[in-house]
Amino acid sequence: MGKGLHHARNLLAAALAVLAAHVSAQTTPEQPPPHRLQWPEPGAWNFAQGPELQRGRSARWLAEQQRRLHSALTALQPQRPGTIDAYVVTVALDSDPVFSREAREAGAVLARRYDAAGRTLTLAGPDGNGGADLPHGSISALAVALAHVAEVADPNEDVLVLFTTSHGFDQGIAYHDGDSGYGVLSPAYLRDVLNDVGLERRVLLLSACYSGVFVPHLATSDTAIITAAARDRTSFGCQAQADWTYFGDAMINRALRQPQSLAAAAAQARGTIDGWEKRQRLTPSQPQVQIGQDAAQWLRLLESRMPTTATPRTGRPAVAD
Repeated sequence: MGKGLHHARNLLAAALAVLAAHVSAQTTPEQPPPHRLQWPEPGAWNFAQGPELQRGRSARWLAEQQRRLHSALTALQPQRPGTIDAYVVTVALDSDPVFSREAREAGAVLARRYDAAGRTLTLAGPDGNGGADLPHGSISALAVALAHVAEVADPNEDVLVLFTTSHGFDQGIAYHDGDSGYGVLSPAYLRDVLNDVGLERRVLLLSACYSGVFVPHLATSDTAIITAAARDRTSFGCQAQADWTYFGDAMINRALRQPQSLAAAAAQARGTIDGWEKRQRLTPSQPQVQIGQDAAQWLRLLESRMPTTATPRTGRPAVAD
């Protein structure tokens, strides 16, 4: 993290080591894999050839993940002509269980808000409480999922709602699955995937340190993008034993459960996070909000169908009220 690749790598490795201390060394099928080994040196793989590195994966594991992803994708319902349908994709790109818990519950909240039952996909590993049968989150799985959504949606009227959660640094969002999966979801790569598959109408909710680096690459007239932090700031709350990060709790678990516009929800979440950070004397994370002109128009139509009643918050809060 921070300025420069060397500094970013050292900070990221230190953060991962601290978080790994919260995770039990004993791994069961229902538990997330702990991080025991060091993050590989950047020269160990070439990002120009692909955004992630897998090591030590068995053929059976790979086949099982392929089956899970295929089953989840084929279960997505087709779009309804004449209706602005939302396709919700939530992904945890780190195996620290807070991210899996956050991605799972975010899927439920966003599916309800955007009338996306049957059109919601969560990519996340086990978190100790559930999710053992979900396809794991990875950069490649996310790319495949986005390509499939583009095939079943109508790009002229439907909307992608994407929520990502993980650690981050100034090159993008970290993919880190136990001691086997590594990579970086860079702003340029996510932009290229979305452009390649033709998903132009999109709501992007990006929860990670330094996630503001995505805004210049992904902001368009048809994009609403909200990030947990500015491009040079960290975000908070990613303890392994938690149910929510600060951004996930404020934005998903609180603001988006309310019958209010996305812009109003983002303003509420920023105020909540700012209050928490001031109370704890933390450097402000400065969440970023940018809603394109065209996005504002179709959001009004999409959100006209959202529930008129709020749902209660769930899980352990990021900060005690």
